[in-house]
Amino acid sequence: MTEQNVLYETRGAVALVTLNRPQALNSFTRRMHQALWDAFDRIEADKAIRALVITGAGRGFCAGADLAEFDFEPGPDLVKRADPGPVIDQCFNPTVRKLQALRVPTIAAVNGVAAGAGASLAMTCDLAVAASNATFIQAFSKIGLVPDAGGTWFLIKKLGLARAMGTAMLGDKVSAKDAKEWGMIWDVAAEGEDCVDAAMKLAQRLATMPTKALVETRKLLRAAASNELDQQLDAERDTQSALGKTHDYIEGVMAFREKRPANFKGE
Repeated sequence: MTEQNVLYETRGAVALVTLNRPQALNSFTRRMHQALWDAFDRIEADKAIRALVITGAGRGFCAGADLAEFDFEPGPDLVKRADPGPVIDQCFNPTVRKLQALRVPTIAAVNGVAAGAGASLAMTCDLAVAASNATFIQAFSKIGLVPDAGGTWFLIKKLGLARAMGTAMLGDKVSAKDAKEWGMIWDVAAEGEDCVDAAMKLAQRLATMPTKALVETRKLLRAAASNELDQQLDAERDTQSALGKTHDYIEGVMAFREKRPANFKGE
């Protein structure tokens, strides 16, 4: 990985990807995005990998964009040079799209503060498990911007309008406990438990399950919010038909009939 801004390791069938700029609370640079894409490419190419866990090094998960990447030097074209649009278009949006399209289930292990696009990154994953002391902050209003990296989309889908509005406009910290109660994340690790260990347990469980069915479930659930019922019924039918041609479907039914554990291969 480029300058080891992103660490990659495998633990059985699970890939553990660690954002590795702890001195900057793992805030994103352009190089860091590229390193993360490289990690995603490795997962796509390695069919032995059946789940992904993303976490952060040090005391933070991710503090969003590294503002040091923006050129605020006084002088000509300051407004153009400080424009956040290009880095969103060229880096953050592709990261969200690649993570959403990844061929395996994804889990965020939120080990500390998740601010700005860092909170969006956690919400982009299929599941998120936070440390008991982790916090989520929509810090954009404090610098005159709006939530990005999918933040406005994820907040409204997960929290509902009232909580999404308050979280985004006020920019207050949301505790791990509240994040779970509000539906922002799946779970909070027990007091004293490493959230990465908790996330790895979930990932290892998912890695033994029918991978294609899990990813297709992701797609259907995300589409449901904008589909009419008739559209969703058709999508479910077509997806079931496609999955009916897979090894894992045949194996799952045979195992059920034979009253034995299924041996899913993710195929």
